[in-house]
Amino acid sequence: MIKLIVGLGNPGIEYSKTRHNIGFISINKLVEFFNIKKFSNRYNSIYFEINNLKGNKVFFLMPQTYINNSGIAVQAFCRFFKIQTNDVVVIHDDIDLELGKIKVKIGGGHGGHNGLKSIDQHIGQNYLRIRLGVGKPHSGIDVADYVLNNFSKTEEIIANRVVDFVADNISELLNKNVSADDISRFIAMYSNKP
Repeated sequence: MIKLIVGLGNPGIEYSKTRHNIGFISINKLVEFFNIKKFSNRYNSIYFEINNLKGNKVFFLMPQTYINNSGIAVQAFCRFFKIQTNDVVVIHDDIDLELGKIKVKIGGGHGGHNGLKSIDQHIGQNYLRIRLGVGKPHSGIDVADYVLNNFSKTEEIIANRVVDFVADNISELLNKNVSADDISRFIAMYSNKP
C-alpha cells in the first residue's frame, strides 16, 4: 500500500517559520524522525520516501506551488503514483484551533483554508486532515497577515512540541484498524493536558 503525507506551506526561507508553514515544519520533523537523507524535486513538489513503515511505502510531500495551489502538486503526485484520495493525509494550520491543539478528521469543508480548497478541487475531499491549531489573530489583524507572520519565540516552542507529537504518532495513522475517531480521542487526551 502506498500512503501520501502532505504538509502544507509556502516555499522560500522567508516563510519557513510562519504559522501557515506548520505543515512544512511537520514534514521536516518527520524526515528527521525517520532519518531520511534523500529527497526528490519533481511534480511541483519536494518529496521524501520510506519503503516500509507499518508495511506501507510512504511519501512525505511538500508542494512547491505556494499554498493556494497545493492541489495541483498533490493531484500530479497522486496520478503518477496511483495513490487514492483515501490514502492521503494532509497536515495543515488551523486558525479555528488554539495553538497547541490538534484535531483529526476525514473529509468536510475547507473552512476558508485556500490550500485545502485547492486540494478538494483537484482530488476530492475524502482524505484525512491533521489540523494543527495556530490560534486566531487579534481584532484588527488581517487573517492573511497573521498566518504569514512568524511564530513568536514562545509560540514556536508550543508549535514544535505539537510537531514532535505528530512525528511520534504518525504511524498510528497508517494502521487501517485505527479510525479517525480513535485518533481524535487519543489526540484530545494529549491536547487537553496543561
